[in-house]
Amino acid sequence: MADALLLDKPRAPRRPAARRSNFELYSWLFMRISGLALIILVLGHLLIMNVLDGGVHRINWGFVAGRWASPFWQFWDLAMLWLAEIHGGNGLRTIIDDYARKDSTRFWLKIVLYVSMVLILAVGTMVIFTFDPEMPAS
Repeated sequence: MADALLLDKPRAPRRPAARRSNFELYSWLFMRISGLALIILVLGHLLIMNVLDGGVHRINWGFVAGRWASPFWQFWDLAMLWLAEIHGGNGLRTIIDDYARKDSTRFWLKIVLYVSMVLILAVGTMVIFTFDPEMPAS
């Protein structure tokens, strides 16, 4: 009978605490580091493509073919693509978490975000690596 009258301690957890993940910490850190890297990559890209040697008027098939014939420029553009896509996707994920009120809305918005990110990364990476600089301009 005495056991039946015992109550749980006030504010005692009823279930074990969920294991904490450091995902948000790493996400926050990634945003800072990728942002700094993107400043260098994008400003370098803009300087080379739009300012030096005649600006945008010289950008054509031959310019892109010559640029992507070099693994250095392929890596530069690939790094810019991946960092920008993941950086932007992570920012949109945070916005979805902040403003989507219903769990189902949040779920579907994230699914659309993740699918679009994967598609853009796949197509962009494929274009960079399968680009044939020897193909004649059409």
